[in-house]
Amino acid sequence: MVLSDIIDKVADHGYCIIDDFLQPERSGALYHYAQQLPAQHWNLAGIGRQQNQTINTMVRNDRIYWLTQEEPRHKDYLAIMEQLRNEFNRELFLGLFDYECHLAHYPKGAFYKKHLDAFKGRSNRVLTTVFYLNPEWEEADGGQLVIYGNKGQVLETVLPKQGRLVVFLSDRFVHEVLRSERDRFSITGWFRINASISGIVDPPR
Repeated sequence: MVLSDIIDKVADHGYCIIDDFLQPERSGALYHYAQQLPAQHWNLAGIGRQQNQTINTMVRNDRIYWLTQEEPRHKDYLAIMEQLRNEFNRELFLGLFDYECHLAHYPKGAFYKKHLDAFKGRSNRVLTTVFYLNPEWEEADGGQLVIYGNKGQVLETVLPKQGRLVVFLSDRFVHEVLRSERDRFSITGWFRINASISGIVDPPR
């Protein structure tokens, strides 16, 4: 995958959908890693920022596990996304400061209703990324990502097939995850600017 292709599509349309972002063996390794994580590692995902974050299973009921540089099995994916961050900064001068991401597990019946990942002037998230891990995913398995336009029209309905990467502007595109009919795994992340003072990243995870 040529990273410049991603840059060009985001620059032109605000989002892109790229298949085979990683080699199958890399995607497969991440899938098996997510599958084998002990249940106690996963946390119910929250809504909102920091001290205002709440758990609302009527809006979302997926589970998450944050990736860190301290875990050797996370480093390969994080290094690739660092390359992409540098490419965005070089080509589009976005001033992206860092990247954070987590594994997402949607058990059977899980969903995430319509939402924005950032509101203009109120978040440091600039670009959202979603990388899908499940092999042999069919339409009947559900869990599609639906991306909406500014008039509420459906722009894309994205099947979460292994190796597919979606990148979009965090404050522009309302989106949702439809109900999954079997365990669905992905990596969701955000490229961020440093919107803080005194060199402290705002907001922290």
